[in-house]
Amino acid sequence: MLDFENPSYFRPTSNVKSAMIRIQLRSIIACALLAGALAALPARWVPAQTAPAAVQGAPDNAMQISWEVRNRFRLFREERDFLLHAENAQGRSILASEQALELQSDGRGWARNMVSRLCIDLAGRISEPCIRDKVRESYLAAVDHPVTVRLTGEVPVGATCAWTFDDGEGPQQSTLDCAEPVNLRARYGRSTVATVEVSSGPDAPQRVTTEIRVRDIFIAGLGDSIASGEGNPDRPIALSEEGFCFRSYLGTAAAQYYRPSRAGYKGGRACEAPDTLQVWQRQSALWLNGACHRSLYSYQTRTALALAVQYPHIAVTYLPLACTGATIADGLFGAQRARECPPTKSASACQGTVNAQLAELREAVSAAKRRQPDRQLDLILLSIGANDINFSGLVADVIVDTPTERVLFRRSGVLGSLDDSRAALARELPQSFGRLREALKPLVGDLQRVVFVSYANPTLADVGVPCAGGRAGFDIHPSFNAQPQRLANVSGYVDNEFLPYLKALALCQSGVLCRDPGADRLTFVDAHQAAFANHGFCARAQNDPEFDRECFSPTGESFDPDLVTAANQPMLCGRSAGDYRAYLPRARWIRDANDSYFAAMTYPQGLPSSSQPADIHDATWGVLSAVYGGAVHPSAEGHAAMADAALPAVASVLQLNAAPSEMTEVPAPPVVVAPEER
Repeated sequence: MLDFENPSYFRPTSNVKSAMIRIQLRSIIACALLAGALAALPARWVPAQTAPAAVQGAPDNAMQISWEVRNRFRLFREERDFLLHAENAQGRSILASEQALELQSDGRGWARNMVSRLCIDLAGRISEPCIRDKVRESYLAAVDHPVTVRLTGEVPVGATCAWTFDDGEGPQQSTLDCAEPVNLRARYGRSTVATVEVSSGPDAPQRVTTEIRVRDIFIAGLGDSIASGEGNPDRPIALSEEGFCFRSYLGTAAAQYYRPSRAGYKGGRACEAPDTLQVWQRQSALWLNGACHRSLYSYQTRTALALAVQYPHIAVTYLPLACTGATIADGLFGAQRARECPPTKSASACQGTVNAQLAELREAVSAAKRRQPDRQLDLILLSIGANDINFSGLVADVIVDTPTERVLFRRSGVLGSLDDSRAALARELPQSFGRLREALKPLVGDLQRVVFVSYANPTLADVGVPCAGGRAGFDIHPSFNAQPQRLANVSGYVDNEFLPYLKALALCQSGVLCRDPGADRLTFVDAHQAAFANHGFCARAQNDPEFDRECFSPTGESFDPDLVTAANQPMLCGRSAGDYRAYLPRARWIRDANDSYFAAMTYPQGLPSSSQPADIHDATWGVLSAVYGGAVHPSAEGHAAMADAALPAVASVLQLNAAPSEMTEVPAPPVVVAPEER
């Protein structure tokens, strides 16, 4: 580094001095000409130019106009919800922010009330228009955005600011104390020139100007249960301290067992007193979308939200479409079964199916273009492929251990095998992936705008070391036991075969055939996989929640086996199951089967009729609830870690960090602008 303040380091000779004088004279003349040219320009052109040398060298606290888009995560109807995240995100990663919010909410979750204050309802319908902060806006194609403008830096105390805002349709003016912010709505697709004349005492007014141009980024989320946020209901289920009876397959009284009931459930709790599913469902967990188990905690939502928090000059229009159970064929291209059919206030019948995600996205883009012909889909977040190779079947094969259940579930197709999964990985997934590329191109143009976020291996206790297995975390059902050898086999398959091949598919590598390898590559994210290496479903720590440490036995003996005492208190620890908190920081970033039951207790309906439970006391759904309702899926912390990995890739694709600063200060005497130039 050159030390220009040290005269002994750089002392010019007489010849050098003469040359420098000539250079300085030419520079002064050039600067004078440039200043004269700039003075002749219309005022609204000034923000687009480079600041003059005198301004560039000004101290950091010189006056400048600062602006930001208010409530810029447009899914939120109320600014208070955005501000909660913006305030908690200061100086924190998404993961650290999630952990802070979890503690702040006492583990009840920040989304529990926000989920009812969105521009997309719980059935997945977009509110058009959406009333955001008491203003009617088109959600998919806003005509303007709320902006707050402030004068910052070294502002004289008591100074008066005469503001002018001009978006090409005539200036709007107001005069305020310079300490007061100005709120306005900036038109979409055009620049608004903000000019302020600062008056203080006898000195001549000082002028500062900048250009306001909001970039509204349209993001869609596609994919499966990892993309949707499965395992993390926006409002977790409330549990009772009382027990609820299940019948196992043998049908005898000895095969009955009790687990915590749903709080508020007034129906029969004994196995001999069955009740209707509708009564049971009234106390269900609440989701952003129950049919797909979409959650605000999903990495896709957290990434889009973090983008809005981090970049104050953008607005983010986010469309979540991912659905638990989706494959490329059934979910993206075709309709799929609804995961769950929670009751509605209108008592409308459950449709039982969910529309194809690609069709939904095309319709949304078309609707946006009808309002704004130049509206474009800027980015797609995508995770898909696990269901295509029947990963849920592999999970069932690992955790369902008793012989009777294994026979029954193998016959019904619930249990999968590594051989079948490998065959699908080699033959079916590449073809489906190729078809998916061709479908995505017309939506985004450049496939780099598809950010494929890979899966994390959920089974690791440490780098390359799978969990030991056993009933710990899986004793919610008598047939569960994470069998060590099957667990190790699946863990190795995920690490050594599935994840590498998925990366090759996304990036057209390792012999994967793409029509145009240079143009067909997706943006691929897997930086989070290393972080998950010691946060698998078996991870435990001394600072885990007190309920977990006291009530979830490390030996898999959490529940009272006695039918009489368990009917009133099923937990051996003696505490109410209602004390469980789904959203507290934990060492494990993967939900185990106990977590799945205690957070969501899903009664699965997205399965063939042959696999459906006979009634709500049938132990079949206890198994399927874990396999299809959140077990071995990331927790909110896990999704936040995934979002931390995805955010830099998304910002890079959107070129947000490369964009020049939109704020320019130009202190200058008033410039008279000819009427024809306004």
